[in-house]
Amino acid sequence: MTSDPKNNYWLRRRFGRRTIVKAGAALAISPAIASIAAACGGDDDDTAPASGGSGGSSGDTIRVGILHSLSGTMAVSEVAVRDADLMAIEEINAAGGVLGKKLEPRVEDGASDWPTFAEKAKKLIQSDKVAVTFGCWTSASRKAVLPVFESNKALLYYPVQYEGLESSPYIFYTGATTNQQIVPSVEYLLQEGKKNFFLVGSDYVFPRTANKIIKAQLGASGGKVIAEEYTPLGHTEYATLIAKIKSSNADVIYNTLNGDSNVAFFKQLRDAGIKASDLTTMSVSIAEEEAAAIGGDVMEGHLVAWNYFQTVKTPENEKFVPAYHAFTEKSGKKRPTSDPVEAAYISVHLWAMAANKAGTTDVEKVKEAMANLEFAAPEGPVKVHPTNHHISKTVRIGRIRRDALIDEIWATPGPVEPDPYLETYSWGAEFAKEKKS
Repeated sequence: MTSDPKNNYWLRRRFGRRTIVKAGAALAISPAIASIAAACGGDDDDTAPASGGSGGSSGDTIRVGILHSLSGTMAVSEVAVRDADLMAIEEINAAGGVLGKKLEPRVEDGASDWPTFAEKAKKLIQSDKVAVTFGCWTSASRKAVLPVFESNKALLYYPVQYEGLESSPYIFYTGATTNQQIVPSVEYLLQEGKKNFFLVGSDYVFPRTANKIIKAQLGASGGKVIAEEYTPLGHTEYATLIAKIKSSNADVIYNTLNGDSNVAFFKQLRDAGIKASDLTTMSVSIAEEEAAAIGGDVMEGHLVAWNYFQTVKTPENEKFVPAYHAFTEKSGKKRPTSDPVEAAYISVHLWAMAANKAGTTDVEKVKEAMANLEFAAPEGPVKVHPTNHHISKTVRIGRIRRDALIDEIWATPGPVEPDPYLETYSWGAEFAKEKKS
């Protein structure tokens, strides 16, 4: 598999232009959302899984799973993604459903705990017998559930950017892979004259793998990693780390912290007198929801890399943004849209399109129908890769505003083909070796 040469050219050319919801807090759910999410329980039948069958169908409904952290350190990010899943389901049901049947969501809380994610995935597949599951955020949660979905031949749609180096026959990845976020964001920083990188991340698979890739890229491009620091998920004390940053002579912080650790880090960075105008930061897990939780006054001027912002100018986004705002207001809190929110919304619509195209919810037939499927998404057009189960996506660099929204300051001229194993990069040979035969 190779990337689109035109888009790789644009990624390599010189760039021309440039909350806190306390973890585990109770979430107010309106009757409207409670009714669509009815579902946290399942059938009492705990028999064998569907094993690739068309499971999930019962009478006039098709059961679908939603698996996100609704409590714990990742709830600050994942509750909004759950809402996007539910909104897409509501839209699809209003338009006639899938195969003439209404979708019935079964919602489970992964609780920011990877064994819990695996346990809940097994419940959704084997007890609730869902036709498909939409879920996870962290790579640790995805890695925990991957063998569950593969062994049961069940489908998972994963909506968040990640470190790449993975392609599962039973997972569709609707967030960015490495060459659609991390690699171009590093190239952007290098072109802006940022050479000395201080890498800060949460201590789990995504940040460590992402930073391994960044180090290989910088080694081939004249950049330098002057420090690499990790803290546990949920960590909130950053005084020592910030002291190291201040004395490091770094000219950019590349940030792969996740969850509410970002709230503590950026507030303490600001308290230490470091603003965006003093030291550039590039984050790949802070979107509109997280920026609002931290505070626009704190985040103003900091950079992020994604494929979608609420401010994106497309006809589809002009409809999507107010629809999501109206949907989330039912729960008493109007939420901003974000890249993971939009990718989750894409996931549900792509699966519904594939099931209708296949004429069944049978897993293997839906997988076949997904190949080369196209969707006019809020971010712009996307297309499912025929073999690696990722989608083409436009790459965007943005600057956070004082109101916690994000302005695009650079973008590729069109969607970039997914290259999860970095096969199209001369410095990516060690990563390409990880591709399964």
